[in-house]
Amino acid sequence: MSKLQKICVFCGSSDGNDTQITDAAIALGETFAQRNITLVYGAAKIGVMGTIAETMLRTNGKVVGIIPQFLKKKEVVHLGLTELITTENMHQRKLKMQEISDGFIALPGGFGTLEELFEIITWLQLGLHTKPIGLLNTNGFYDDLLQLLETMVRKGFLKMDNYELLLVDTSISNLLQKMEDFKTPMIPKWLKPERT
Repeated sequence: MSKLQKICVFCGSSDGNDTQITDAAIALGETFAQRNITLVYGAAKIGVMGTIAETMLRTNGKVVGIIPQFLKKKEVVHLGLTELITTENMHQRKLKMQEISDGFIALPGGFGTLEELFEIITWLQLGLHTKPIGLLNTNGFYDDLLQLLETMVRKGFLKMDNYELLLVDTSISNLLQKMEDFKTPMIPKWLKPERT
């Protein structure tokens, strides 16, 4: 049985202008539905977020949306989800996503997508969770970001071990396999809580 029962997907609330990204969101939703993986996401009915949710619902997949109260007022919330969880703020939203998900995948998006991705990978680096994090690099969208991360390693700001925490692929099936095979990293001694 897969250890990935619920996967949180970070992605854009805009559609963008690259149809390959929309196609990838549809394909990911169909794959989740086929594998009985529950989608956890930001609860929007618009953009790439809406596309993957609609695909899941159309194929009888389960979708859990998590949204802060103030965003519900902006008429972006999807009201037809399997489950809708409302939080007080953005931080509680991300905390809830982390609590109920078995892994995370980032699709293309903007500032919000990057912020969610980097916070969740920082939590993994710090040992606050032990779940796999995947980056679906559709049509080279994240090539420049990956080049920047390599520069961070080369300049001594990012350890190679931490760079390798981010699982990257252009194929959905390959990425999910990497996530299944993910081994929890060793937590540095200085991060472990002291015993009293």
